[in-house]
Amino acid sequence: MPFKKIQYADDGVTPVKRLVEMRVPSLMVGLVLGIVLSFITSRFENVLSENIKVAFFIPFIVYMADAVGTQTQNIYTRNLRIGKASFKTYLVKETLLGVILGLISGAVAFLAIVFLFGSFELALAVSLGALAAVLSAPLIALLVTEAMELERTDPAVGAGPIATVIQDTVSVVIYGLIATAIIL
Repeated sequence: MPFKKIQYADDGVTPVKRLVEMRVPSLMVGLVLGIVLSFITSRFENVLSENIKVAFFIPFIVYMADAVGTQTQNIYTRNLRIGKASFKTYLVKETLLGVILGLISGAVAFLAIVFLFGSFELALAVSLGALAAVLSAPLIALLVTEAMELERTDPAVGAGPIATVIQDTVSVVIYGLIATAIIL
């Protein structure tokens, strides 16, 4: 059975109708998972009502993980396109980068929160949540991108929206569980 050729999105030459057809499936997955994420977030109502400041840092944790995952995904996708990507090499290096970037963001968050809010518990929850979310981001980005590539679908079109909503969900769950364990 021959492999289907990947049709890459190229706004310069691909008709708008085809671009919509290429983009809508991954965005619909994101839409559904985004609604699921809203319900998951509501499961942490107890910790949020105990300390509303926990909610202040959800955007920070989600952003940091998404930013790291997007960097990984963009570089890996670019190198897939030009034939210079090794999944195993990226997995090792990006996991190491996730650890380093997670430690940096967690440490900065810890210091800032202790200084600005005077709360060791909140600082610990946020810093550990940031560490774990950022650590998971390269893995999620690589796995989703590689799955799209193996499915012969342009990863530049589909992987971003799907990886983002998966990473958002993982980040909120990680942070919610850590905050619940530390604060409640």
